[in-house]
Amino acid sequence: MNHLFFTNTPAHVHLYKHAINALESRGHDVLVLGRDYGVTKPLLDYYDLPYRLYGRLATTKWSLVRQLPAHYWSILRQTRRYDPDTVFGMGAYAAHAGALSRTPVTLILDSEPTSLDHAVSRPFADTILTPYAFGKDLGPNHYRFRGFKESAYLHPDVFTPRDDIREKLGVGPDERYVICRLNAFGSHHDVSQSGIGPRKRRQLVERLAPHATVFVSDEGGKMCFDDVDARPFDLHPGLLHDALAEASLLVADTQTMVTEAALLGTPAIRSNSFVGESDMGNFIELEREGLIYNIASFDAALDRACSLLDDDSVAARWAEKRDAYMADMVNLTDVIVDLATNPDGPSAVEGLSRDDAPAYRRGTPTVEH
Repeated sequence: MNHLFFTNTPAHVHLYKHAINALESRGHDVLVLGRDYGVTKPLLDYYDLPYRLYGRLATTKWSLVRQLPAHYWSILRQTRRYDPDTVFGMGAYAAHAGALSRTPVTLILDSEPTSLDHAVSRPFADTILTPYAFGKDLGPNHYRFRGFKESAYLHPDVFTPRDDIREKLGVGPDERYVICRLNAFGSHHDVSQSGIGPRKRRQLVERLAPHATVFVSDEGGKMCFDDVDARPFDLHPGLLHDALAEASLLVADTQTMVTEAALLGTPAIRSNSFVGESDMGNFIELEREGLIYNIASFDAALDRACSLLDDDSVAARWAEKRDAYMADMVNLTDVIVDLATNPDGPSAVEGLSRDDAPAYRRGTPTVEH
């Protein structure tokens, strides 16, 4: 069988990389259509995945609008040429490619606020998979799984941190370090949203540096390190999860890395304009479990970060909570592979359910203070 996967962002590469390898090892043919956005292409090369690029995207808010016609032309042309039997993706590109080629489409979605993307992609999807905590009903083809999209690559069955990451980072065996992840806010769903601005970034480093070594991963590449007590995270992006697993704390105004930190047992603070009553279900869920903090106020986020770094019991407590939470979480890679190869469809795939998300998942978070 021919399987087509879309990787529009670096996170999508991680989502599908193990499933692609598993399908190839079973004798299936696989093609990735990737977008040259951020570090997506370097990750495709790093994991030696079979890919072609359908276009590029800058980390500016209106780049997608300018590039959209060229993207679609390339996608539709390459999809026809490949003639897939299944299509997997996370949005409109995959859905419309499947519609054109009359191929069954599976979308993996985890963001409730992206209503426009749902509206233009859902009608063309044969199967929609979401985390159990997802707070919307997307119709009769909507199936849930216990976990998050990050469960495909950070589940204990598929991820073991490297034991030499501290050496690669240049930190000592007992040296505490913090990773600050700063978003470029260049995606279509980031329009009108904001995070930690330039002046606050400097303040963030100044407050954290007395407590721990600070590494900054800046998606937009605009952070100046000349006169701040911080280092750029300059390892290959394929090593980021290994570094995150060893970190004492993550502070971020982005989304995906916060969930990744939770699944690795690393305390995380998320501060951006998405935080609030209409927040995504996965962040409400993870805060309820005491694994992350969603704090809209930058000053409050800073205070929480410093208090966590001052508490020597945090690492052990977070590891215990993480292990308990992940005990019944599915390995999403297994689900994807089974779905790609099972002729009986999603109802026959272990780990998928048509159950509604329980009401408490959208309730008021109860977290440690």
